[in-house]
Amino acid sequence: MATIRNLLSLVVLVAVLAACKSTATSTQMCYVDITSNPSGAMVLRDGQQIGTTPCTVQLPVTVTPHVTGKGFNSTFNTTVSNWELDFVKDGYTEHLTMDPTKCNFINGRNVIDYTFRALPYMNDPTIPMGEAGKMVSRDNPGGTALEGTVIRWFFDSEPRGARIYWRVVSSVPQEVKNTNETYLMTTPYEETRGFNILGLTYENSRDVTIEVKVSKQGYEDQVKRFNVRQAIDQQEISGFFELVPKAGNYQPQYQQPQQPYYGQPQYQPQGQYYY
Repeated sequence: MATIRNLLSLVVLVAVLAACKSTATSTQMCYVDITSNPSGAMVLRDGQQIGTTPCTVQLPVTVTPHVTGKGFNSTFNTTVSNWELDFVKDGYTEHLTMDPTKCNFINGRNVIDYTFRALPYMNDPTIPMGEAGKMVSRDNPGGTALEGTVIRWFFDSEPRGARIYWRVVSSVPQEVKNTNETYLMTTPYEETRGFNILGLTYENSRDVTIEVKVSKQGYEDQVKRFNVRQAIDQQEISGFFELVPKAGNYQPQYQQPQQPYYGQPQYQPQGQYYY
């Protein structure tokens, strides 16, 4: 991946070789990795969405060379058009004006890392100090406050004995991967568990859900989803599943035939009572 500065050098070189006029412009497309804190923000350019963080997009580097003088006395100046980007997250829109020449170049890639300035992301009392962006990883197991959060899991069903499965569903798969179903046990089920989901942070937990499915032979499968951030705040994931028999498999419950009851008087139209 070329740096922005390399692209600028190429544009100026083309201008010199072509003996271009002072008003000529040239545009080269550049790949840029865009991240944000928190992640999951829409990135807009000219009012059009170009990605959702984290993402890699193409942005134009538009350069206007200005040539003054002639021959060996020529002087070159360049004007580079700024990037105008909007970041949208949870109803908040913030604008970024950036000079492409100031774009960071990290590990061989052009990078824009945007941090929201809105107060809800600066002073969130539900996030422990310094823990907002700490990520659950294999390299540092147990190194985040998030992993130490104890969550009560409780599920029940009618009828009981339904098998319980769960999996991670993520809208930011670049950070938190979707997972296959994992079997827990049968209903009723109660346990305390932590969140050791790889890639999870307090901030991106808004974009991650836990999907719970219950399954029992002869009944339709039922699925419920629970937002991870909400579960962290409530310290609980729980639900009750009223299972529905599959079509053609309904078997009514056996009922004991009613026996006459002689303990109370029964009303007779003639006004007489008997026991």
